[in-house]
Amino acid sequence: MDERSRLLLKTLIEHYIADGQPVGSRTLSRASGLELSAATIRNVMADLEDLGLITSPHTSAGRIPTPRGYRVFVDAMLTAHPQTQADVLQHTLQQHINTAPPQQVMARAAQLMSSLSQFVGVVLAPQRSGAFRHIEFLRLAEHRILLIIVSPEGDVQNRMLHWPHALSESELNTATNYLNAHFSGLSFEQVAQKLSNEVEHLRAELVALMQAGVEVGSQALSQTQDQVVIAGQQQLLGVGDLAGNIGKLRQLFDLFEQKAQLLKLMDASARADGVRIYIGGESEAVPFEELSVITAPYAADGTVVGTLGVIGPTRMAYDRMIQIVDITSKLVGNALSQR
Repeated sequence: MDERSRLLLKTLIEHYIADGQPVGSRTLSRASGLELSAATIRNVMADLEDLGLITSPHTSAGRIPTPRGYRVFVDAMLTAHPQTQADVLQHTLQQHINTAPPQQVMARAAQLMSSLSQFVGVVLAPQRSGAFRHIEFLRLAEHRILLIIVSPEGDVQNRMLHWPHALSESELNTATNYLNAHFSGLSFEQVAQKLSNEVEHLRAELVALMQAGVEVGSQALSQTQDQVVIAGQQQLLGVGDLAGNIGKLRQLFDLFEQKAQLLKLMDASARADGVRIYIGGESEAVPFEELSVITAPYAADGTVVGTLGVIGPTRMAYDRMIQIVDITSKLVGNALSQR
C-alpha cells in the first residue's frame, strides 16, 4: 500500500470503530482531510477490498474492516492514547486491585477489565501449590472441630470436622503446632506421605486427626481452585454481530462454561512477551471472526505466574483495550509480589 491507501484505511477503521456504521467515500473524503475526488477514493477502496482489508455489507454502499484489515491497523497504524488517559486508567485500576484481599485479586481484576472495556474480562490464575502456610484445629463443641487452612497465596478455607471422640484444647493445639512446625509450606500430598512415618510418638488419636485434617484440607483447596476467572460474559449480548445469532452466542457461552479452550489460549499467552492480540478467529481457542482477544502475562516476584485479558468484538478501541490489559497485568503482578 502507498501512503494514501494507508491513510484512507486508517481513517476508515477509526471512523468505523467510533460509530459502527459502514463508511462511504464521501465520509472518508471529509474525515481523511485528503483533497481527492469521490471517484479516486472509490478506486482506492476497491483496491483495499481486493487486498481483503475491507468489505462491503450487502445492505450498504459503505465499507467496513475485515479481520485482516484490523490486523494491519493494529500492527502498523495504531495511535496511542495520551498519557493523561493512561494515568486516569491506572489510578482507577490501582485503587481497586491494591486494596483487594489476596483471594479476590483475580476476580477483582477480571471484573475491572470487564467494567472498563464493556466486554469480557478473563484471568488465568496462578497454579496453586496445593500447600498450606498455616493450619489450625479449633474446638467448637464436644464432637465438632473447625479446621482453618491458610494457603501460601493467602486464601483462607474453613471446614467442619465431626470427630467421634472428645479432644481437649491442649490436644488440638498439639496437633496444630506439630503440623505447622514440621510441614508448613509443603503440599498436602507430601504431608500425607510423611505423617505415617514421623508421628509414632504421638497418640494415635492425634495422628488420625492430623491425617483427617490433611485430607479435608487437600479437598478444600482443590474445590476452590478455579484457574480461569471470567467476568462480564453478558456484555457480548449487546455486540451487534452476535446479538441476533443465537447459534453463535450458544457456542460462545459454551466456550466460557467449559473453559478448556480458554485455558489453552491463556496458557500459551503466558509464554509471550508483553501484550498479544488475536483478531477475528486468529486463535484456534476462540474461533470467532467477530471477536478479538487481547492478553498479557503477569509476574509475581519476577516470575510469570498467569495471564489476563479482554475478549470483545473486532470493532473495539484497540488502543484503549491494550492499555487496560497492560496496566492491569502490571498491577496484578505488583499486588501478588507484595503479599
